[in-house]
Amino acid sequence: MTGMGGNSTKNKRSFCEKRDGIQRALEERAKFGYDYIPFGKKWSVPDGSFKYRRKFPESVIVGFWRTVLFLFSPLVLKVGFGAKVTGRENLKELKNKGALCICNHINYLDTLFIRQAVGHYRSYHTMTQQNNKKGLGGHIIRHGGMLPFSENFSAMKNLTAEMERLLKRGKIINFYPEKAMWTAYQKPRPMLDGAFYYAVKFSVPVIPVFCTFEKSKKGAIKRLRINILKPVYADESFPKKQRIKQMKCDAEARWKEKYETAYNKKLEYLTKI
Repeated sequence: MTGMGGNSTKNKRSFCEKRDGIQRALEERAKFGYDYIPFGKKWSVPDGSFKYRRKFPESVIVGFWRTVLFLFSPLVLKVGFGAKVTGRENLKELKNKGALCICNHINYLDTLFIRQAVGHYRSYHTMTQQNNKKGLGGHIIRHGGMLPFSENFSAMKNLTAEMERLLKRGKIINFYPEKAMWTAYQKPRPMLDGAFYYAVKFSVPVIPVFCTFEKSKKGAIKRLRINILKPVYADESFPKKQRIKQMKCDAEARWKEKYETAYNKKLEYLTKI
């Protein structure tokens, strides 16, 4: 007779096989930014009244949740993922100045990966508007540094102003340039322009972070390495559009190089069209 644990393991393996099959199908069709994981309906579009900047007394709540994450995240990452951070020396180039950060989007908790890498009290995280969720989870991420995008013009104006303020204070703002989350997907996916548009707009560098890992027999992430790579700077001699393209190409090259050295194989996709 199969026990409860056996059924759980079998179900988890079946889920991971289904997930990997979806990702392979999307990769074959070059649909690298497709969101195959549903967001649900318990979220709201940030409008002009959304508080991107949390002032007193809400700043006390912000400090509380950031401290909770600071205290417990290392344990979660160590026990749950066997995580280690590499390349912290690359942050020294910033000299406490503001920067954008890009990370491959591979896990529901990967904002914790970035917090652990660049600082729990220094990092902020842009997200799609669907992450502005209701309930306790939404409360925590809003007060933990979430900066949601929005289809609302006033909200986006406020978001842009807040990003500029944070960067001037030496903060690091994280982007997921692939857009969609593909859980436990090892390859780097093509990037969108968004992070590099803002990097050029605010004249700040981009820090590429690329997470590498092994997979367990159940398909889960283990022996995670959060790799901080050398910052990317814009060539100021280029026109604006060319600077965006140049920064993106440089960042993609850094991700590709880390992938190939970490896994000891050439980056190749299943794309058929």
